[in-house]
Amino acid sequence: MVTTQEAYRQCEEIMKKGSLTFYRAFSLLSKPDRQAVMAVYTFCRTLDDAVDESDRPEESLASFLHAFDRFLAGYDQDVALWVALRDVWQRYEMDVDPFFELAEGMKWDLHKSRYETLEETEQYSYYAASTVGLMLLPILVPNQDNATKRQLRLGAIDLGIAMQLTNILRDVGEDLNRDRIYLPRTMMRQFGVTEEMLQQREVTPAFIELWEALAKRAEFLYERARGTHHLYPLASRKPVQAAALLYEGILDAARANGYDVFTKRAYVSTLQKGKLLAKL
Repeated sequence: MVTTQEAYRQCEEIMKKGSLTFYRAFSLLSKPDRQAVMAVYTFCRTLDDAVDESDRPEESLASFLHAFDRFLAGYDQDVALWVALRDVWQRYEMDVDPFFELAEGMKWDLHKSRYETLEETEQYSYYAASTVGLMLLPILVPNQDNATKRQLRLGAIDLGIAMQLTNILRDVGEDLNRDRIYLPRTMMRQFGVTEEMLQQREVTPAFIELWEALAKRAEFLYERARGTHHLYPLASRKPVQAAALLYEGILDAARANGYDVFTKRAYVSTLQKGKLLAKL
């Protein structure tokens, strides 16, 4: 039988392997909060893998959501994720809606591979990333009054969309390998970038202009989200600020790579991470 302690240990390994950036950012939290964040991350990672790593993604997604339904109904399941989440559910006032909304984003990935407008791309980004911030709010900012909760929600939504736009800009090449293009078609037409040009994987002046237009939008959302960071308690403020800074740094890393997001993966070096975190 998986103990709660063992369940959290497994969640920690999954987070450390899946996103060292997030792992380092949230290592600043107290142990109980840190463990809760790791459990939520593991939920998100497992759900994502059910779609991206399966030969039968629809069946895998349905199976995962069935297990989540059983969890919500109170059934015990001897699996690290559900054991850890049970403890989280008992310690925090969790909101179930963003968990299901994240699954909606996974369904979009199953049936949708092109995006027409920026609004559509940002709606997907809400499902794929803002939901994660909304999941974490009860852990990071417990006992919120309604006015503060509304502001924090808006900030979490902005930050999530900014992070997902960053993912999109970093992963253009990887997404092409999966026959996915998240760059909005209206913006592609605006800057004279065709799908055929993307498939050639060449960094052209037109592509750089398109890339920068989306990057500027992401940077605007990062900045707007920063306007709500003062609402977080001191204990969780720095981890959120750190996660935002480190993720935004990916944009500059891609610029430093000459905008080659087709054959190179942009990442923030250990040295640069130190410089960014020094700003806190």
